[in-house]
Amino acid sequence: MQQQLILKLPPSDASSIDRIKEYVGAHLDVSVQSISGLNILKKSIDARSKQPWVVLTVVAFINEPFIRGEIKKINLRDVTHAKHKVIIIGSGPAGLFAALKLLENGIRPVILERGKDVRSRRRDLAELNKNGIINPESNYCFGEGGAGTYSDGKLYTRSTKRGDINRVLNLFVQFGAEEKILVESHPHIGTNKLPHIITSMRNAIESCGGQCHFNQKVVDFIIENNVLKGVKTQTSDSYYGDSTILATGHSARDIFHLLYNKKISIESKSFALGVRIEHPQSLIDSIQYHRLNRGESLPPASYNLVQQVNDRGVFSFCMCPGGIIAPAATAPEELVVNGWSPSKRNNPYANSGIVVAISQKEIYQYLKKHPQYSDVLHDEPLLGMYFQQAIEKKAYKAGGGRFVAPAQRMIDFVQKKISTTLPDCSYVPGIHTTCLDSVLPPFVYNALNKAFAEFDKKMKGYFTNEAVVVATESRTSSPVRIPRDHSFQHPGLNAFYPCGEGAGYAGGIVSAAMDGEKVAQKIIENLH
Repeated sequence: MQQQLILKLPPSDASSIDRIKEYVGAHLDVSVQSISGLNILKKSIDARSKQPWVVLTVVAFINEPFIRGEIKKINLRDVTHAKHKVIIIGSGPAGLFAALKLLENGIRPVILERGKDVRSRRRDLAELNKNGIINPESNYCFGEGGAGTYSDGKLYTRSTKRGDINRVLNLFVQFGAEEKILVESHPHIGTNKLPHIITSMRNAIESCGGQCHFNQKVVDFIIENNVLKGVKTQTSDSYYGDSTILATGHSARDIFHLLYNKKISIESKSFALGVRIEHPQSLIDSIQYHRLNRGESLPPASYNLVQQVNDRGVFSFCMCPGGIIAPAATAPEELVVNGWSPSKRNNPYANSGIVVAISQKEIYQYLKKHPQYSDVLHDEPLLGMYFQQAIEKKAYKAGGGRFVAPAQRMIDFVQKKISTTLPDCSYVPGIHTTCLDSVLPPFVYNALNKAFAEFDKKMKGYFTNEAVVVATESRTSSPVRIPRDHSFQHPGLNAFYPCGEGAGYAGGIVSAAMDGEKVAQKIIENLH
């Protein structure tokens, strides 16, 4: 007999299969000896009461041989002599998962990546963190695996209707992720493990006859009779395919310019902008778990906060327990911060973006006040991008250069008081004390100011000068959407498939991967 049931266990018992069997036996009124094995389907933490619990969904095998749950592996085909070839611009989650889907169906993917491979990319990140020198083509956003490679590796999404989440998770496991991501309610891989997984994906793609070309920045499209036939790169190379997938991520501003200048339709899209907040992880643990010492049985606590301020949404974004704040800029003298965590989430800090929803009208009015943007105010689809740049330039200048970030203690932020000292912070390039109301637009600053006190009502102790506010978190999503029709092609250009976060159809690793698969499936259908 197989029996599925939900158990609520103290954290200290949830990591022991023997103890779980005892709970199963008591729940089903059977002996422990009759339980031949357990498959854990889901695992989550319930910390709503003063006593945190681990909630498990398990399948118990009673008086019959145990059959361990198997990983569903995807079979990739040799495409060395395939009839069809697809160009994929960008090697982030959308591009990689599109390539794997094409391989599964016998179509040859050719990936063009503007940045470097994972190993070479590390040296550029070290140069950015230690010396404040940025390579515009190889950084936290550009390079093999895209922004996801050096992110927290969060694999949670609310976009459950966009595709097969379990398939995406199984593929990550197939290429080296731990099986626990298949059962955790908020799975993550960790930035220390993602590079190996991305490399394994690339090796599989190449071993099947697919291609991955690095340092190949696309600078032009080859269009004939309103059909995208191929692309040109900065090395003067040309690549041709039956179809082209654009999966360049939310920071490829040159691509937005290219599309706009070639009169290929793009649209402005709403996004959010704000700051990174960093607390001691022990403080977040004590708030969320209602105890001073988390202990070894519970993971570092996270949080999710949302507040309406004058009909405007203010919310936490990309919360990283046990993580660090990292410089995510893609150009000189433009400061962007993001966050990530290693697999163990064992750093002493917890950080999260706290961002504010912004309207197109506010963006226009803000840029209108800055003379340097007077010539681009008619470029409506690009105004959000220019707005991001404007704030990032102010943040860089306020930090004093070398990607040092302007920062302020949280209570000081609300009181518009410069912090005489700043707490220790995980941001390697360093932080510089600044009144951030001089960096952020008034409508962003005022919304954050009011939201922080409201957050403290939901998490007592959150509003504290132990926390540091670091500017600026400006790349929450793409400020541009590239339209596509029911066939997933651009309505004005045949064989051109906008895809993923940069095109405005995803928001994170899993949703980008699912969108890559959906686009690839449409290409498969259209080619056949």
